[in-house]
Amino acid sequence: MVPMFHDDGSSSVTSSSSPLQFFSTMSPSLGSPYQWLRELKSEERGLYLIHLLLSCANHVANGSLENANLALDQISQLASPDGDTMQRIAAYFTEALAQRILKSWPGLHKALNSTRISSVSEEMLVRKLFFDMFPFLKVAFVLTNQAIIEAMEGEKVVHVIDLNAAEPAQWIALIQALSTRPEGPPHLRITGIHPQKEVLDQMAHRLTEEAEKLDIPFQFNSVVSKLENLDFDKLRVKTGEALAISSVLQLHSLLAADDYASLIALKNSLLANGYGYSQSPDSVSSSPLSPNASAKMDSFLNSLWGLSPKIMVVTEQDSNHNGLTLMERLLEALYSYAALFDCLESSVSRTSMERLKVEKMLFGEEIKNIIACEGFERKERHEKLEKWIQRFDLACFGNVPLSYCGMLQARRLLQSYNCDGYRIAEDNRCVLICWHDRPLFSVSAWSCRK
Repeated sequence: MVPMFHDDGSSSVTSSSSPLQFFSTMSPSLGSPYQWLRELKSEERGLYLIHLLLSCANHVANGSLENANLALDQISQLASPDGDTMQRIAAYFTEALAQRILKSWPGLHKALNSTRISSVSEEMLVRKLFFDMFPFLKVAFVLTNQAIIEAMEGEKVVHVIDLNAAEPAQWIALIQALSTRPEGPPHLRITGIHPQKEVLDQMAHRLTEEAEKLDIPFQFNSVVSKLENLDFDKLRVKTGEALAISSVLQLHSLLAADDYASLIALKNSLLANGYGYSQSPDSVSSSPLSPNASAKMDSFLNSLWGLSPKIMVVTEQDSNHNGLTLMERLLEALYSYAALFDCLESSVSRTSMERLKVEKMLFGEEIKNIIACEGFERKERHEKLEKWIQRFDLACFGNVPLSYCGMLQARRLLQSYNCDGYRIAEDNRCVLICWHDRPLFSVSAWSCRK
């Protein structure tokens, strides 16, 4: 069941025409332990959960924490991380809203999170599960590799820069494809960027092993760095090599850099004028000091352009999760994550531990970041394809249409899945990967415009 949300905050469900207003009129006061809540049918319960989540988010945004607490208590009676689609979504959005409230008291929030352990191996596991359970990254890799192969036809020295070198499967497939070139394989160099050395070491081992097996001249260059701190000199781009750049779900995080400066400026301004620092970060996020353009993003794209790549392929989440206000982001996130959870509901058992891990450790953490965080902390700033097209155009990149051959491979891959909800659509010479009619990821290819 995928909920539909409207501009006025009302909602409907694709498989039901029951209006939310019906539940609004029969709702008891928040916090009342009415047994009828537990007796609702799945679709009715889903609608009521949406109503409660929107109501709770409004209270959080307005700083009405007592009412928000009552709403959270009522949602928790209906939400469940192992229930149906809407119950599972509600569980993670409830946690995100609660985290946002806790951030109003930084000391309390830090104390409750002081013993959290972040494991590299667990992060790698959940990324691998996402790769295995969904076709999105596989389709992106097929389209990216085909664009690189076509751009590098006849080139003797090829250098690929991976802005997030976490999944060796993409480059193993590229090595295998280049080994069968009629003119023979090129000398291939891959530069992998990742904040964790352990991830890059594993990538280097897997790719070197594959290249040796196929007798392809190969080098792997590791750059241990976060994307926002990248030293472009470490990429070691050389004269005479043909350069390709691959970015998979990375560029949106750079949009956080400028917001941090805006938050500091606003905080100092509030304090200087005798105002306390607002308990509701929503008032900060909607400040006119928040920039429309990102200087960090512009600088980064200009640096990429300066490397003169023959081809750059970018995959991003196709959702508007970078709205100024909490309510904007919550509505859009409810819609897009409902589609992702629905993908799993249609193909994976509700009791699957792998499904639970992806929902909790990947989607749940992204939802928390979108809803609970502001400023530099808010990294999951997903935006729609049209915004990326405008950005790349301003940075003097020209759009390269993805080829018929790439599209054919992508469609065949989707057909191989035992699920008929996945679609790909062409938009402005780019590709949207969809669940039914809902675009979830975009893939676009670019070259330098002189």
